[in-house]
Amino acid sequence: MQRRQFTSKILIVPGLALASPLAWAFDLSETDAAAGVRAALEKGATSAVGLLGRSDGFLGNPKVRIPLPGALDDAAKLLRTMGQGRRVDELVTAMNRAAEAAVPEAKPLLINAVKSMSVDDARKIIGGGDDSVTRFFAGKTRSPLAEKFLPIVTRATEKVSLASKYNAVAGKASSLGLVKKEDANVQQYVTGKALDGLFLMIGEEEKKIRQNPAAAGSAILKKVFGALK
Repeated sequence: MQRRQFTSKILIVPGLALASPLAWAFDLSETDAAAGVRAALEKGATSAVGLLGRSDGFLGNPKVRIPLPGALDDAAKLLRTMGQGRRVDELVTAMNRAAEAAVPEAKPLLINAVKSMSVDDARKIIGGGDDSVTRFFAGKTRSPLAEKFLPIVTRATEKVSLASKYNAVAGKASSLGLVKKEDANVQQYVTGKALDGLFLMIGEEEKKIRQNPAAAGSAILKKVFGALK
């Protein structure tokens, strides 16, 4: 079977030659290159889910911790001065715990996106910069993940009495332009932030693999990404 080769300057595909600012590798078949990208994506997705889908995965990580949005966060500061700090903390904790509970549901969809990845997807990821994996997963999985996350987030936040008051206050704040429309419902807000955090952590895992593919513990990752260093 004829092997398709990727060179340091020109990407050779039967019937098509594309100038490439990044080398895929110096002597890799298309199959090997795509396999390396799939391995990187699966590793990054699995690591991100593991980091976030546990106690304090969101609450204990300042990069992804979910706060109250905009004007409501300012209002919460006022509530603290009025002795309502415990209730505010209870809501913020519930929001983050809801995200932590939802994230494990992402793994099957993320892995399925990896398995169905095309060679063209892999090509874009290799040459697309440090956020190319984030953009790939967001494009393929954000909508179906939101559908999976929302019921889990809803069950978790409904246990907190302040959640319903959040929706009432946020709805009024939204009509005044103080809170974004998509943030006016606590369940929708937390779902969106949970997805943002998940894709952020996937991107961070990708950067680690790009920077040190040998440490990723996979021969194919070292072969593909090591050739780009």
